[in-house]
Amino acid sequence: MTNIYDDDKINKIITLYKKRVERDRIKYEKKKNDPVFIEQNRSRAKAHYEAHYKEVKKQNYNKNKDVVKAKSLFYYYRRNDRVDEFIIKYPDKVELMGNHGITVSGSG
Repeated sequence: MTNIYDDDKINKIITLYKKRVERDRIKYEKKKNDPVFIEQNRSRAKAHYEAHYKEVKKQNYNKNKDVVKAKSLFYYYRRNDRVDEFIIKYPDKVELMGNHGITVSGSG
């Protein structure tokens, strides 16, 4: 197999790449505080989020809502050294957390 690029070509490609990256960085640094650019960037990011992720995030939230609430309640009880009370008072939440791989153990 023959080598398509010799060392000079490889070095030239790397140098050109580094120069381009530096040029792009300087260009961005100049325009990042421009109010027009900020507004365009925000609208572009918002449109991308709404087109691709909004529904996915909503479904993920609805799917994990009960687990998140149970974890939050458990952490409250754990912070106040009342884990045993949590286990007795909310056995359904302990089971739900166990199904999601979260270990709940009493006595500290």
